[in-house]
Amino acid sequence: MHKILIIEDDTTIASIIKEHLASWGMTTRCVTDFQNVLSDFAEFSPQLVLIDISLPFYNGFHWCNEIRKISQVPIIFISSASDNMNIVMAINMGADDFIAKPFDLTVLVAKVQALLRRTYDFTYATDILEHKGVILNLSDCSLMYQGNKLDLTKNEHRILQVLLEQRGKVVSRDTLMYRLWETDDFIDENTLTVNITRLRKKLAGVGIEDFIITKKGLGYMVE
Repeated sequence: MHKILIIEDDTTIASIIKEHLASWGMTTRCVTDFQNVLSDFAEFSPQLVLIDISLPFYNGFHWCNEIRKISQVPIIFISSASDNMNIVMAINMGADDFIAKPFDLTVLVAKVQALLRRTYDFTYATDILEHKGVILNLSDCSLMYQGNKLDLTKNEHRILQVLLEQRGKVVSRDTLMYRLWETDDFIDENTLTVNITRLRKKLAGVGIEDFIITKKGLGYMVE
């Protein structure tokens, strides 16, 4: 069952699209917080995005560009601003298709289904973890936060992956070292401490403060 994220501030249109796609067996979600679209995207991890151009705070072109920094998920613009310049801009920003409003729901479904078939015959869904606006891309050892991209080392990436997978729970140093051992790199306790320190400094450099918490005698956690 494919997941479709609808980024449309007209609640009537968004609701109609949501219900119609659901009737075709798709799982849908409508964005309601238009200041934090990327967090909603990361949490829902959709297989396709429908997005309007005119949105509160930031327009659809902005969010298309932000999504493209972390994912190649298919994106279809739906907009009444369907002049050639906007269509060309949407495609240049990374969109896969453009549907002009008003549109026929059967045409919308046909385009969504066709794009899903073309995409997922050859590729797979985005693979990311998100917490408090921090987005970890599991496929390329990178992290995104408020538009800033960080390239992580293999060990830094694995540490964050483990902590995010277990967010809200304390992860012991032994568990972290075991997971790092799985990368074929020998990690002793001192090296783990060095990696944690460097990772915290790197996160602080883009404004992510106090993200990794030390639980003395127990291990580390992301709250």
